[in-house]
Amino acid sequence: MDIYKTQVPITTKSNWLLSIVVMVLVTFGVLILLQGLGLLLLPFLFGIPLEELTALFTAESEHPNGRMAFLFVQGLGGGLGFYVAALLISKVIDKADFGWQQQMSRFKFMGFALTLVIMTGSVLFNSILIDWNAKIILPEFLSELEQMMRSKEDELMALTKYLTDFENVGEFLMGILVIGVLAGIGEEFLFRGVLQPKLQLFTGNAHVAIWLSAFIFSAIHFQFYGFFPRMVLGAIFGYLYLYSGSLVYPIIGHILNNTFTVVLVYLNKLGKLEFNIEETEQVSVPIALLGLVILVVGLRLFKEKSQIIGSDG
Repeated sequence: MDIYKTQVPITTKSNWLLSIVVMVLVTFGVLILLQGLGLLLLPFLFGIPLEELTALFTAESEHPNGRMAFLFVQGLGGGLGFYVAALLISKVIDKADFGWQQQMSRFKFMGFALTLVIMTGSVLFNSILIDWNAKIILPEFLSELEQMMRSKEDELMALTKYLTDFENVGEFLMGILVIGVLAGIGEEFLFRGVLQPKLQLFTGNAHVAIWLSAFIFSAIHFQFYGFFPRMVLGAIFGYLYLYSGSLVYPIIGHILNNTFTVVLVYLNKLGKLEFNIEETEQVSVPIALLGLVILVVGLRLFKEKSQIIGSDG
């Protein structure tokens, strides 16, 4: 996966710690700045006074534009923020070339079809990981830590439910844009497009780079009780990038995964199907294991077809 091409000193193996520290500082700096900008724009764009922001971001706001405002800040300081950070790091600091012409040339219909198969297997298999992770009980001596993490999880779930409790089609489409599209593009650009190839250079091992990137990708969401399924998902995106040499595939996979959940939530809201975002036992063990088979076979075929495409190119 020789896509992230750069020759500047900061990207050399000997400067790995400096490179990672700079990447962290730039990323959090961009996220904070864009979130701050989003907050300052709320009174002008949505008519929400600044004194109501606490209620808004604790899921207690009853303002009619509250959800759209929340999604706006999330999109600006989340997905878009990751994308801007990735561009700054790659273009300004690393002076890297993504080789987009080459990446786009490697995107083929067969690869797209197999990505759909892989993501189907991922959704089914990850359901059992979600259930297991949500029910982890820490040892007694870590009870205070567990209580703190459970409390944090409850807060984040309340925000998630508020964010996805769409009242109309406009909010639903905004949810797809922010949670599906912007998050998919921004997070893949940063974690797979920039971080993964840098870690591969620093460690000399593509698989270590994939799992380290996936670990960081999951950790940055600050949700222990969803950590492992999110890490596995990040690794799947990493292998899609490694095998194909095209960031287009993990971006599509990420968008599909997030959008699928948003659509399920909205269909439940409309009474079209039964889906509870808090319920972890969504799929039986045999179906989850079938999903694992679909996932593994799909990735194997994806790797084989991508190698053929690469040799033809």
